Amino acid sequence: MAPSKRKHASSSEACVIPGGFTVLSLQFSSDSVAQHKLYVKEHKVRAEKSSHRPLDRTLFLLNIPPYCSEDVVKELFSQFGCVQSVELRDHPGSQQSGPKLSRFFRPAEKQGFKVGYIVFQNSSSVTAAKSHPHNVPLIISTEQHPVKTGVQKWIEQYTRSFIQPDKLQQIVDSFMVDYDKRKEEETERQRKEAEQQQEDEEGWVKVTKGHKGTKARPHSEAANQRTLQKEMRKKKRKELMNFYTWQHRNTQKEHIAELRKKFEEDKQRIALLRAQRKFKPY
Repeated sequence: MAPSKRKHASSSEACVIPGGFTVLSLQFSSDSVAQHKLYVKEHKVRAEKSSHRPLDRTLFLLNIPPYCSEDVVKELFSQFGCVQSVELRDHPGSQQSGPKLSRFFRPAEKQGFKVGYIVFQNSSSVTAAKSHPHNVPLIISTEQHPVKTGVQKWIEQYTRSFIQPDKLQQIVDSFMVDYDKRKEEETERQRKEAEQQQEDEEGWVKVTKGHKGTKARPHSEAANQRTLQKEMRKKKRKELMNFYTWQHRNTQKEHIAELRKKFEEDKQRIALLRAQRKFKPY
């Protein structure tokens, strides 16, 4: 039987698995035998409109080993192009809003495999990373950039656990300055919204047309609070006080007794007015 002329794909090509992920091989050092598999994919989440993760320049990573920090990942992928930022998380998701806290105020990081987002300066770097051959491993620890593990890593973590009072005070002061600035901006924004959307006496709100593509916000925070208070008052008025049948029956009896009492008082008052009448034509 003649041999088949069909050639198999070269092992130097990129390995793409179902789901659109490209498999990259990681090797801790040049003399290591074991390899670790990393799964990368171009970040394309339309619901996330964040400028920190541009869709054409962001690479999404899965199965990042615990010994790879953000600096290690940045150095590892810098061979594909200039890396702008690296973010490692326990689970994939949108970026957390608010300022980036110092390590003194963040909860302890979970030890385990993570997911990551790498933002390159050029979109061609994402294509280069996805096209990397799976049989050519990426070396994590090199002579120029060694990665500490084991006892050396524990000693470094123990040394970093000591907090210098001067450095901590500087971080706290910087955080409070940023906090006061954000509070002032929030207060100013609420004041402007209250001026633009003033309620008249009947409770109507003037709705202004915003920019194209933005959702309308007819109510400010103060207007929403007033509307909520009105609904609560209305709910209290409609609240059923007499829930049980016997309570409702007693209430009806009391109401009938009050009507009869008022009727007798009205009869006596009319009789008194007739007796006091001075003009008597007959």
